[in-house]
Amino acid sequence: MTSTDLPEQDAPRYVRLTIELIAEITDEGALKAAALTQVSDDEYLDDEERAQAVEAIEVDPTGSLAHFVDPVALLGDVPGVELASATWESASTDYDPDDESWDEYEVQ
Repeated sequence: MTSTDLPEQDAPRYVRLTIELIAEITDEGALKAAALTQVSDDEYLDDEERAQAVEAIEVDPTGSLAHFVDPVALLGDVPGVELASATWESASTDYDPDDESWDEYEVQ
């Protein structure tokens, strides 16, 4: 790509940033309790959203980690960038750091 192929300087440019993290839950009870507190204290959740979040935490505490992800905080101090959209989820995964077939840099 040459500089003449670039969009105008003032035109919005969108970038999809993909991040994959694998976290080890070492105390599921503590994580669940903290997630329930986080949901309870979240002033932006309406009652229905709060009830759904609490139910999800009760059914699968491993999903609790998603309540601590804050993409605004991740990009909030980056000059010249405004968060346009964000989605995220947490899910259990098989992970063995000693398995040589595991490639943390593999693009899927």
